[in-house]
Amino acid sequence: MSSHHESSGAPAPTPRAHLTTDDVAKVARLALLELSDDELVTFTGQLDAVLDLADQLNEFDIGDVPPTAHPFGLVNVFRDDVAAVGHDAEVLREEALAAGPEIEAHQFKVPPALGEAP
Repeated sequence: MSSHHESSGAPAPTPRAHLTTDDVAKVARLALLELSDDELVTFTGQLDAVLDLADQLNEFDIGDVPPTAHPFGLVNVFRDDVAAVGHDAEVLREEALAAGPEIEAHQFKVPPALGEAP
C-alpha cells in the first residue's frame, strides 16, 4: 500500500506522540470525569491504540478520490411537496380523517390536554 504523502511528494508525516496518563487525566478533568489510577492506565492504553488505528488511515492514497459527504449517489425518492387544492385537497382531507378514531367538525376529536374541560 503506497502512502498518499509519498505519492504526492510531500514529506512523510512525523510519528504521532503516544499518550501519557497525564494527557488522559487532563481530558478526563475537562470532561468532568473522575478516574482511578487503574482506570487512567487502562484508558491511556486503549485510547492510544484507537489513535494508532486512526493514524493508519494516512497510509491510503486518496489523491484521486473526490471529496464526498456520502459514498452513494443519493436521490430524493419522495414526491414534490405540492399543496393540494380544490377537489384533491378535499379527498386527501377525508382520507386522513377516515384514519382517525373520532371526528368532529371536520377535525380529529382528541381528549382534552392538561386536564382542561371540553
